[in-house]
Amino acid sequence: MPSLYEQLRADIITAMKARNSTTTTSLRTADATIKKVSMDTNKEIDDAMVIQTIRKAIKNLSDARNDFSKAGRNDLVEANDLEIKLLEHYLPKGLDPAKLNELISTAITESGAQTKKDMGKVIGALKKLPEASVIDFSEVSRLLQSRLI
Repeated sequence: MPSLYEQLRADIITAMKARNSTTTTSLRTADATIKKVSMDTNKEIDDAMVIQTIRKAIKNLSDARNDFSKAGRNDLVEANDLEIKLLEHYLPKGLDPAKLNELISTAITESGAQTKKDMGKVIGALKKLPEASVIDFSEVSRLLQSRLI
């Protein structure tokens, strides 16, 4: 089974052969960003790096989408939605909500967190877990906001 990065590279070639310029541009941008992160950190490209980079790109696109929406630029909103959907294809399926809540409860108990000021302790504990690569930490943050005082 090819790595995520190998799959991304193969999909770029497929999009180029299909003359799908939108997909090609989006995937090439993601590829360039991944390569830049690899060079900046002086590490080999692995699935964790690809996932982290794509998640960051999706977050940036979502933020830009909100700005475009406020400005009434529906054309750019649609373009961002398409790019987000394309990039989400490379992310692993997240944990089901019950499992995520269980992990958060365990991390809260183990870290002794009680207030929102302790959120960093809980997130730090969750990042050490083997499941960390499939945890959506923006969702964790939202859940912690509602649980901690």
